[in-house]
This record gives sequence, structure tokens and C-alpha cells, in this order.
Amino acid sequence: MSVDNPSSASALIQAVTQTVLVVDDDAISRHILVQTLASAGLNAVAMGDGDAALSWLTQNEPAIILLDLVMPGTDGYSILHHVRAHPKLAPVPIVVLTALDSDEEIQRVFLEGADDYVHKPFRPTELVARIRGQLQLRDSLDRLSRRERNAQTVVELTQTLASSLEIRTILHTVVARLAQLVRVERCSIVLVGDDQNVGYVVATSDDEHLRDLPISLQNYPEIMHVLRTGETLVIRGAPNHPLLLSILDQVAHLSFHSLALVPILHENNPHGVIFMRAHGEASFGDDELALVRTVANATSIALRNARVLQSLRDETRMSATARVEAEHRVQLFQRYADFFESAADGMMVVDRTGSVLFANPRAREITGYSEAELMTRPLSSLCDAAEGARVQRLLRGFRDGLYPRGVDLSIRRRDSERVTLSASFSSVLHDDDAIVLGFRDVTVERRTAIELKQTKEFLERMIDSSVDAIVSADLQGTILLFNRAASRMFQYDPTAVVGKMPAAKLYPEGQARRVLRRLVDPRYGNWGQLESYRVQVVSGQGEVIPASLSAAFIEENGKPIGTVGIYTDLRERLRMEQRLQAVQDELRNRERQSILAELAGAAAHELNQPLTSIIGYSELLCRQLPNQGNLAQAASVIINQAERMAEIVRRIGKITKYETMSYVGEATILDLEKASR
Repeated sequence: MSVDNPSSASALIQAVTQTVLVVDDDAISRHILVQTLASAGLNAVAMGDGDAALSWLTQNEPAIILLDLVMPGTDGYSILHHVRAHPKLAPVPIVVLTALDSDEEIQRVFLEGADDYVHKPFRPTELVARIRGQLQLRDSLDRLSRRERNAQTVVELTQTLASSLEIRTILHTVVARLAQLVRVERCSIVLVGDDQNVGYVVATSDDEHLRDLPISLQNYPEIMHVLRTGETLVIRGAPNHPLLLSILDQVAHLSFHSLALVPILHENNPHGVIFMRAHGEASFGDDELALVRTVANATSIALRNARVLQSLRDETRMSATARVEAEHRVQLFQRYADFFESAADGMMVVDRTGSVLFANPRAREITGYSEAELMTRPLSSLCDAAEGARVQRLLRGFRDGLYPRGVDLSIRRRDSERVTLSASFSSVLHDDDAIVLGFRDVTVERRTAIELKQTKEFLERMIDSSVDAIVSADLQGTILLFNRAASRMFQYDPTAVVGKMPAAKLYPEGQARRVLRRLVDPRYGNWGQLESYRVQVVSGQGEVIPASLSAAFIEENGKPIGTVGIYTDLRERLRMEQRLQAVQDELRNRERQSILAELAGAAAHELNQPLTSIIGYSELLCRQLPNQGNLAQAASVIINQAERMAEIVRRIGKITKYETMSYVGEATILDLEKASR
């Protein structure tokens, strides 16, 4: 018959009711943290100062504390001291939020009692992952603690079952203790007589004097079902359960809502049940049922031993020899082996020198050694060579009564493969002067955690070493990431910006809205992306800076959760462009001057020939005309002016450097006819 899954139900309830206490004096940071946790399905309670947080902690116990260190008044270190000194709050995980990244500060955070830290500015995904990791770690430790308590209970109950021959007296002690542990109103032991239709209630938790009460099993189909199948049965909503419909009239007046029945087996044959009933909803979780099954097995052995002893008493009339033999057989009962054998985690029992006394099947599977091989090896020989000093410290701590929990140990399997174990120690076997070691293989989890940390550190270094300014903001516009190049470009201290300043303050008024419109308008390119878009930004000193912007939305599960922008400072590029323009203008001016010089030289050369002709013909006229005639005087004036013009042409010709056509000999000058055409 199928039954409800109690572990899944309790896990769901726990996930919903987990409360994260957020302590941060900055209102914007608190708002971002609460929103981030809410989006991850975590219930958050935010406090703005240390005194309010301490007051809240006097009445409440959170699942985890998210703590800012630097606060006025009662700071984060004071809260750390208070929580770790309080017995009830000490197990609560604490994740510290800090913008300080020096090695000394990080070392102090852990020395003061923090379980983890997240550097500001934080990434929401990383923060939620670290919180979930701490919650899972605490849940694992709580489960291990419950298992240790259950193991101690098993030892106590099996000691009780083995400590006395008055079986009827101790059975009441067992059911009373089980009712208290499982938190039910009634726990009974029902045994089957020779007649399979009749059962006997031999002990019940709410009536110490009840003995051998006969009941008709026809009225208890749930007991009949367990006796027939030999399997544990859990029923919730008893009055409406199909199995009980046939006796609805008999159970309608009962107030029990939840039932659990665990078979008492002898050689795999059920000869009774441990019957638990609760008026309301009972958890009947896997750990509780495993505990009851172990007690049921021990009870079966105790009942068998009691029957054997009774037979010896009947045969020998309670002779002293028979009594001693029976007591000896009871004392030889292995009080805790059944529990260890069925445990899902690896479990070992070691003495205070580290020698292995016992190892369950899961421990043998994890280490790769057989039970005989483990019995010949000390604990230190199983561990990696680098763990030798730690093992010695653990052994010294055992002698001082120190039993750590959640310790990572690196061991070498029989096939030389290295695995990482999360181990917890407990001294629950005081009579044997031994220590119980519970552990599980966390190699994959630790390797994944290291890879995630390395990837995170690499990305942080890459972003911080970028020559371009990188700025990221959430959908409300609050800056969440501000790298070093952004700090240099905008002249802002990152600690004063991240989580505190809106990204719109980096732009002139109205510019941020225009950038956002272009980012979401598909007419300007791919939706949610901008490439090499020219913008103006404003530094912390009020300087307007030209920049090139590439921006995009950050998406998670197909939905935008923020924006990221990469800014390239264009000031130096614009200055270089201005200098290049000035050089080009200077070259053009010089080119014009060169052309003018060429033109002057060409004109001088072109004018030289006609001037020579004018002077020659004028001198010829002067020689042929009378000395005192008007024509002779005019020719003389022409000669003087032509020589004057020739002198001017010679001076013009001296400034030219460029010649482009043959003139006299090998000389070339500018070809005016081609130039004019």
C-alpha cells in the first residue's frame, strides 16, 4: 500500500518557513537584499541596526543571518559575539556582507564566528547560492544530530531491553520513551497469540498497569495489513482512509488522526507491531521510523531472549545455573549493530587511540576496504598523508571531550582514489570508551565549490582589470557593479556607489532615459543591445565626458533582471583627432604656398623671353634713331622700364623651387598652358 512521503512534506514546510534575518544599516542595501531573497522564495526579515536585530533575536530564531559588519552603534562583530555566545542561537549560520577585502579582515571575520562571507557588491545568484548552501549544511548537520540522538536513544533503549529480565516492566519504559520521541499521544506493543485472530496489548505508553489486553484483530485491519505484508504502514486522515472503511463505525468516535505501525520481526516473520497514534498531524519522518524499526528489532530479540529464559525457568524451576546463562546471553546482545547496519551514511566506531572497532556497510563501500581490513587499520592510515597532523589533533581532542562536527577529511580509498568526507564525531558509547564517526562522501560537492570559487574570482579579476569602464545596475536603476576603470573615469569611490547610487546620475539630465529607449527599441538594432553608441556622461567632479557605450540587458530564465554597460572614454581619441586635423590644415596651407611659389617661378620664366625681346628691339631702335628725337627718347624709356621689369622677374624667379617643364638646358618650370587648361 502506498503511503505519504513524510520527508518530502517536512522539507516543503521547512523551505516555506525558513526566515533569513537581514541586518544592514543601509536602506537601499536592505531593500535589494529582501527583494533578492524574496525572488528566491526565501522569507526575509530586515533590521536597520544592531540593537533592533538583538532585540528581535530575543524572541525569534532565524534559519540564517545575513549580516553587514560596518554599522553605527552595535556593529556586525558585536552581533557575531552575541549569537555565538547564546546556546540556542549558536548553531545559526551567519553570512557576512563586507566591502573589505584584505586578508586580515577576512581572517578576522571567520575567527569571530562567521560561516561564510560575500563581498560587496554582490551578485544575487551567488548570494542566494551561498545562503542555500549554508541552509543545506545546517539541515545536514541537524539531520546528523538527530541521527546521533536517535542512535543514543537506540543504545539507551537496547540497554534497557538488555539490562533486566523483567520484560514487562521494561516494555512500558520503551513505549513511553518512543511516544515522547515521536511526539504521539499513544504508543503500544501488540503481539499475536497462537490464534492469529487475537492480539495482546502487552504495553502502552499511557497506562503503566495495562498487561496482556486481548483484542480482536478483525477490528484492526491496519494491524492485519502489517502482519500480512511485514512492512511499515503510515496512515494520515485515519477516519477517511480506505483501509479503515470496513470498521468506520468502530473508529468514528476516536480522535486519532495519524497512525504508524512498525512490524516486530523474528526471522523475517512478523509476530507483533509497535502501534503509534496521534490526535493531530504527526510527522512520522524517515528518521523517526528508522528509530522505531531499530527498537522493534531490539524488542524482538529481547522478547525472544525472554521466551528462552522463561522456558529455561520452567524446565529447571528457576535454577541458578539457568538464570546466570540467560543473563549472560542477554548481555551479549549487540545493542547498536542493527542501527548502524541500516544507516545510509558511513558509520564507524573507533576507540580513543583511533583504532577501528566497527564499520557499517556504507563505510566499507566508501573506503573500499572490507570489514576485516578496516579492523587492522588505524584511522590515521585511512587519511591522506597531509591529514596526519589533523587526525592527531582530533585524537587529543577526544581525550579532552571535544567532538567536532562537519569536519572535512581527505582519505585514500583502497584503489588510491582521493575522496573528501564530511565527518562528525560523537561520544555516545560511554561504556565502551568509544567514539562514533559518521561521514558521507562530499568529493563532488567540494570540487564544484572550488571550481565555482575559481570561476568567480577569475571573472572578478577580468572585470576589474578591464581598461573600459563596466557598470551594472538592477531594473530599478541602482548600481550593483562598478569596476576600477569606471572609478577612474567617473571619479567615484565604488563603496559610495554600489547599492547606493542610481545609474542615471552618471548621465546629463534626460540622457539616461534616451539610452534606455534606444536599448528597448528594435529600430535601433537587436532588442536589448546597444553597440558603440555615442553618449555624454558626467563625472563626480561635474566634467562632461564623451564616451562610446555598448549595453545590454542581463537575463535570467529568459527574463531581464538588470543591465550592464561598457563605456569607452573618447577624450583622448578626440584630442588626437583635433591634432590630426590641425596637421592636415597646416599641410594644405603649405601646399598652397608651394603652388604659389611654382606659379611665381613659372611666370618669371615665361616673362623673361618677351622682356629680352623688348629690350633688344628697343636698343636697336635707339641706335637707328637720331639722338635728340622723340622716338629715341621713347625707346630709351622702354629700355629702362623693361630692365626694371626684368629685375623684378629675376627676383621672382629666385623664390621658386619647383619646375615642371623644360626651359633652358635641363631646367624645367611649371607648364602654365597645361595648368590653365
